[in-house]
Amino acid sequence: MDFISDDIMTYAINHTQDESNLLKALNKETHQKILQSRMISGHFQGRVLSFISQLIRPETILEIGTYTGYATLCLAEGLTKNGKIHTIEINEELIDFQKKYFDQSKFKNQIFTHIGDAIDIIPKLKLKYDLIFLDADKANYPNYMEMVVPKLKRGGVLVADNVLWNGKVLDYQQKRDDIETKGIKLFSELVKKNSSLQTLLLPIRDGLMMCRKI
Repeated sequence: MDFISDDIMTYAINHTQDESNLLKALNKETHQKILQSRMISGHFQGRVLSFISQLIRPETILEIGTYTGYATLCLAEGLTKNGKIHTIEINEELIDFQKKYFDQSKFKNQIFTHIGDAIDIIPKLKLKYDLIFLDADKANYPNYMEMVVPKLKRGGVLVADNVLWNGKVLDYQQKRDDIETKGIKLFSELVKKNSSLQTLLLPIRDGLMMCRKI
């Protein structure tokens, strides 16, 4: 579902900072070679993530759901000089693709990739994070929320992608067997009710939920 007209979206992109040549190449190759290429954050959302990261200037970032690494590189643009981004991806077949682009980036020594199920990996990560980006399996969004909020520093920001889920969140009563929509709706309800979080849902692309820990 397109929440903003194509003309308005094109206008917005035309007045937004260009993506780097490396990101352009990553974007292009993802669409040429990788299944479900629509999952990539892409130019506009990538600039949003970069902007958020540069405002925060995080020392530590956690990304749940690397895919081909586009958002990883965008988030890394805001890291402090000695900052680190830990990114988790369950699909080991994407490792070589990610590494190809991470190794070409100036952030290559600041990116730490973890391959496996985030449900198993997150408890093993002992850091506290300034910024967390959630873009993984939607049915587990509530579980991820419960796991990562305690790892978010005070003043830190949690950003979750796809919280409008192509508009399906509005039709949930007719789709009770849709565990992904159910997961997203429960996640949004949980963060809204959490007294330690300020929340803002932005209707950007497929919906970004922003939560700041207070």
